[in-house]
Amino acid sequence: MNYRIIRYIIGWVLNFEAILMLPACAVAVIYREQAGWSLLATVFLCLLCGAALTWRKLQNKAMYAREGFVAVALCWIVLSAFGALPFVIAGSIPSYVDVLFEVVSGFTTTGSSILPEVESMPHCLLFWRSFTHWIGGMGVLVLVMAIMPLAGGTNMYLMKAESPGPSVGKLVPKVKSTAAILYKMYLFLSVLQLLFLLAGGMPMFDSLTTVFGTAGTGGFGVRNDSIGGYSMYLQGVVTVFMILFGVNFNAYYLIRSRKPRQALQSVEVRTYLLIILSAILLVTVNIASLFPNPFEAFHHAAFQVGSIITTTGFATKDFDLWPTFSKTILVALMFIGACAGSTGGGIKVSRVVILFKSILKELDYLVHPRNVRKLKMDGRMVEHTVVRSVNVFLALYIFVFAISVILVSLDNFDFTTNFTAVAATINNIGPGLELVGPTRNFSLFSNFSKLVLIFDMLVGRLELFPILVLFNRRTWVD
Repeated sequence: MNYRIIRYIIGWVLNFEAILMLPACAVAVIYREQAGWSLLATVFLCLLCGAALTWRKLQNKAMYAREGFVAVALCWIVLSAFGALPFVIAGSIPSYVDVLFEVVSGFTTTGSSILPEVESMPHCLLFWRSFTHWIGGMGVLVLVMAIMPLAGGTNMYLMKAESPGPSVGKLVPKVKSTAAILYKMYLFLSVLQLLFLLAGGMPMFDSLTTVFGTAGTGGFGVRNDSIGGYSMYLQGVVTVFMILFGVNFNAYYLIRSRKPRQALQSVEVRTYLLIILSAILLVTVNIASLFPNPFEAFHHAAFQVGSIITTTGFATKDFDLWPTFSKTILVALMFIGACAGSTGGGIKVSRVVILFKSILKELDYLVHPRNVRKLKMDGRMVEHTVVRSVNVFLALYIFVFAISVILVSLDNFDFTTNFTAVAATINNIGPGLELVGPTRNFSLFSNFSKLVLIFDMLVGRLELFPILVLFNRRTWVD
């Protein structure tokens, strides 16, 4: 184990976190808020610790899968621990467990909250709270790699450990260039949404925080009613961009490379859009009687379907009051999630497609044992290692999910609350149903249950393996 490269990477993550807090400090100056001092103090602490970890020149730059997984897992834990300090120093949230829950929810783009109301919180802390979504959406280590090389050519292990999906490939030969391209596309879509929101009359502060929540598919709002108080135009803009950010960024790279037909031929993207369209139509029909006209029903159904499948978690209406059929569809979408290589969470559409194809292949084999049927996706054969990793992921996912539900049930809340609370956190959704519905929050849980849900948010964002590797004794044995 190359501990020095891990220490070095954590140090640079802390340095970058300090830099990323500066916009929130500027917000404190604009609004003349005393809470800005808590941000400045945290910036100083991050730089101090970051400098201590990076001042010595790195000699051994070797990094393999083990170092990549450990570095990513520890970086996200350290990032969250330091990111929580402004709220602690300012005294905005009294309990450190609650602060950690809120900040981990931000960085993992979950959007679950323990705050009963947010509008009384200082603007600078609300800005930082929402900005954590944007930072965590594409991944802080991807941002670091986009700006500086960390470990020669082997830093692909970092991207594989941090990026969502069953497989990660380089768009261009160099990892640094791939990271830069991803962030350029991420930034372009973010700025584009910002312009549309400003054109609709949304205030600048609200527009920025909404973009952070949409781009990172996080869902933290700066109003108690989430997005419900804005106009239908603004809600429509958020709907469109939530869905866009749930698309595999490889498709945008193909469009950027003037290969739009190849992007649209992606099985995953087409399946993703088909699921969304089907869910919208079904929910619209089911909730039509709750709204004055069909268009309004379609509008809110489209928003909520887009919000849940992309794991953003914004809400325009209390969907916990909708018919059971619609709520069942939304819960199913929680598990499916967005595309691999997007900022969304969940199991991922690509895994669902591969699993479905594997089932069909197995059924065909039972009927025709002598037939050799290869599993293909987008015209290319899916390697056995990918299929195996999908199966292992799903088995481990079910195991972690079941254990989490059992542990959270010690608080003795109803099954729907416990089940959807775990579903909302491990899939990085935000709201669940019943006591954790869109108009409620997670403050009712005990500190133990909150720690379980914090763990779920981290393993959900990093797709299980990087965090669980930390608990494997063989990880630390050379």
